Amino acid sequence: MPCLIAAIALAFPRLFIAYLWFFTGWLHTAFDGILWPLAGFILAPFSLLWYSVVLNHYGGEWGTLQIVVMVVAVITDLSPGAAKRKK
Repeated sequence: MPCLIAAIALAFPRLFIAYLWFFTGWLHTAFDGILWPLAGFILAPFSLLWYSVVLNHYGGEWGTLQIVVMVVAVITDLSPGAAKRKK
């Protein structure tokens, strides 16, 4: 079951962010206001998801694994192929 949830989060990050916002407290504990979650929802969904995982699951401690995955998330968010699929 956790693998299915992770697969859905990777396939539909904005849908998963909406789920986290409405049904859990993960984004509420990670951010004080609505500006950063809204900006992450629009511009960088993978980075927003990973940042909230680090704050909630890892207690906000940034180790080597957390930094490497954040770099991958930022690259995924910035890549031009992330928004469109090849025919």
